[in-house]
Amino acid sequence: MTPPMIAGSASLMATWLAQESNGSFSPAFVDGASSTIAHVLWLIPAIPMVAAGLIALLKQPRRAAAAGLAITGLAASLILSIIAFVHVLGVWGSGAATREAVTFNWFDLGATHMQMGWLLDPLAAVMLVMVTFVGLLIFIYSTGYMAEDENFTRFFCFLSLFAGGMLGVIISNSILLLFMCWEIVGLTSYLLIGFWYHKPSAAAAAKKAFLTTRVGDIFFLLGIVWLFAQTGTTLFYNYGSGAIEPNALAALLQQPAAWGLSAATAIGLLIFAGAAGKSGQLPLHVWLPDAMEGPTPVSALIHAATMVAAGVYLVARVYPLMSAGASAGGSTVSLTTVAWVGALTALFGSLVAVAQNDIKRILAYSTVSQLGYMMVGLAVGGVAIGMFHLITHAFFKALLFLGAGSVIHGCHEEQDIRRMGGLRHEMPRTFYAYLAGMLALSGFPLFSGFWSKDAIIGSAFHWPLSKGPFVLLIIGALLTAFYMMRQVGYVFFGPWRGHGHPHESPSVMTVPLSILAVFAIFLGFLGTPAWPWFASFIQGEPLKFEAAWYAEPNLMPLMGLAIVLVLLGLGAGWLLYVRRNVTRPASAPVHHHAQEHGDEPQHEAGDLVDVLEGAAPTVWSWLANRLYFDELYAATVIRWYAMLAWLSDWLDRRVWGGIVAMVAAAFRGLGWTNKTVDSQLIDGAFDKTCEELVTSGGVLAWLQADRSPLYLRVLTVGALVLAGIALVVATATGQVRL
Repeated sequence: MTPPMIAGSASLMATWLAQESNGSFSPAFVDGASSTIAHVLWLIPAIPMVAAGLIALLKQPRRAAAAGLAITGLAASLILSIIAFVHVLGVWGSGAATREAVTFNWFDLGATHMQMGWLLDPLAAVMLVMVTFVGLLIFIYSTGYMAEDENFTRFFCFLSLFAGGMLGVIISNSILLLFMCWEIVGLTSYLLIGFWYHKPSAAAAAKKAFLTTRVGDIFFLLGIVWLFAQTGTTLFYNYGSGAIEPNALAALLQQPAAWGLSAATAIGLLIFAGAAGKSGQLPLHVWLPDAMEGPTPVSALIHAATMVAAGVYLVARVYPLMSAGASAGGSTVSLTTVAWVGALTALFGSLVAVAQNDIKRILAYSTVSQLGYMMVGLAVGGVAIGMFHLITHAFFKALLFLGAGSVIHGCHEEQDIRRMGGLRHEMPRTFYAYLAGMLALSGFPLFSGFWSKDAIIGSAFHWPLSKGPFVLLIIGALLTAFYMMRQVGYVFFGPWRGHGHPHESPSVMTVPLSILAVFAIFLGFLGTPAWPWFASFIQGEPLKFEAAWYAEPNLMPLMGLAIVLVLLGLGAGWLLYVRRNVTRPASAPVHHHAQEHGDEPQHEAGDLVDVLEGAAPTVWSWLANRLYFDELYAATVIRWYAMLAWLSDWLDRRVWGGIVAMVAAAFRGLGWTNKTVDSQLIDGAFDKTCEELVTSGGVLAWLQADRSPLYLRVLTVGALVLAGIALVVATATGQVRL
């Protein structure tokens, strides 16, 4: 359901918030006994992870085995996801959508049980099918795109682990388990963005992504710890005793934090900081455009179906916490923050995308912008509206990135749109598929983006707190149509301005494009104002056909405004970049080696001056340099940390190191003194005494050692002498007569 293509979005939001405020959130959901599919839900992320482990054991030449394991593993996860979706769909069709949770004790700490588990509800079911289906198409596409890469096996190992981590995020019923899988996604994104690590730009982009997202993750972890400290559990739902169920939320609302905020609001803001890091929201957006340094399938997976969607999904999952305490039709500090950050991000991304020349970087900034739309949709319209745009965006943005990869492949790894042109003739299958994705992203009538993105714009118009986000979003919508037509004009129209001769990509790459193009066109019909299937399914409400949807107040003017904005943006792009036929300037040198091979005259990309660049070079420079956010961070945050690092190094070397050296010298002095006293005085006296004793003992020993016969002879002689003396004396005294 969509305003301006929506019937009653404001009243729906008011009802939702009113139910949340009185503790009756989502009454259509019933927590029931877990089904068989719920019990085996853990297999969905486990299978790709096991496949990644097996691929890691393979040798590099086993390319077919690696691709086969990765694709088979994700295909198995897709089958299980479809079964889970059909199960939830069947129960929803019976009148009540279920929320089935499976929990277990991870470990016991005294009387405390640390529980974990997984969850099956409509939100998880839809995300599982989207991630596995889009991911499988990207895996298949990768077999063609990465066919010549020497690290083909390693690539599919990382790809499988990445998909497994994202699927773990989706099914987690524990915010701690979600965080663990969240970090797996962060690790594998680092490995995939920097996959071509021999390129300095890729290595730098990987580090930038890892470190920037860690900033948000620190706040996220603080929120997790605080939530556990206040509620005693990390489970989202646990039959009334979960951390985001009414009882826990009521207690969190009563617990004060800082600056007049409740604990619920503070924790919500901390969790949103983690989501902002993963989903590239201001001011943590700087990593996302650079993520295109990885292989194009990685860009499609990160920018469309997985990593960046994780942040939006996280906000949707903890929406009861973010909206706790809101009155009917109102908002909360958390949701207001989400709305403004999202709106500013949407405008920023669309502005910067206008002045980019790298085909993937344009799409990257488009992703930043569209993620802002999703955040605004969650904040002002609810889970259904924000998630609907996430789902449709996943398909048409994956299509655009894979289409860009096909163009790069066909143009001999060229990524500068100024060195392309006329590819609609050379690459017709890629062109028509790409055109469908471009129109969907632009919000062209009846394409999927028309229903999902304009639903967010309509919800922003009905937001009672401010019309500011609405104004920012409509400017972003106009710019989106413009820069996408600019890109298409440079790439597919006009003369060929590149080197060599372009060629169409193989079927293994173009067939996934065709499948995604079908979804980019028709998926939006699941959320039309007349038949709001998606919103009804997500919210667990009976599906009703809205016969009088066109009578909704302000609906038709908003619908007309949305269409006019798209047509204006596309028309301006057509006039400036298609009708004018972007060619080299008259003064630019022609490279005749192309003419020798029958190609159009060529020129260097640097010779081209964009029409907007020529009209407003200062503004263009600011936009081309991303409003100098990176330079600002380099001059402030990074310099500050560099100064802290220098200060820490100086303190370590000069102060703490000096103190340690002084203490060490003092102890060396004490050691020398102790050694001197011990060796010269104590040991000397003791040793001298011992020497005297040894000498005396030696004399005695000499006297005693082996002299028994001598002693006997001396005794005999002595006895004889004494006997003689006695005889003489006796004779002399007359006592003896001879």
